[in-house]
Amino acid sequence: MSEKPSVLFVCVHNAGRSQMAAAWLTHLAGDRVEVRSAGSNPGKEVNPAAVEAMREVGIDISAEAPKMLTVDAVKESDVCITMGCGDTCPVFPGKRYLDWQLEDPAGQGVDAVRPIRDEIKGLVEGLIAEIAPEAAK
Repeated sequence: MSEKPSVLFVCVHNAGRSQMAAAWLTHLAGDRVEVRSAGSNPGKEVNPAAVEAMREVGIDISAEAPKMLTVDAVKESDVCITMGCGDTCPVFPGKRYLDWQLEDPAGQGVDAVRPIRDEIKGLVEGLIAEIAPEAAK
């Protein structure tokens, strides 16, 4: 594959899990992977507990905003990873789909979000090893 792989993270509100996953992938793989995130029903803002949990590990997602999931975003991505939105994501032939079963951090404090953040990091590290092994450190 000559082009860099692209990954789309999708959760319902695009306010917690998918934002954290996109930030981890960007942080860990740098510019070797194209990263997108979106929600089937985007929230008004990124979950403040998710922002704080990521800040604790040196990643700032405070400027991010929830985005609406579009058919184009799915078409343009090699790997689509859903996080609790089930079948709301359009399916196209030739794409790889993964579903990560992660607890929803909505309405929870930073203490509850930390283990979700850490679980997402491990999943992202595994993903990088598969799709962009040269980016894994």
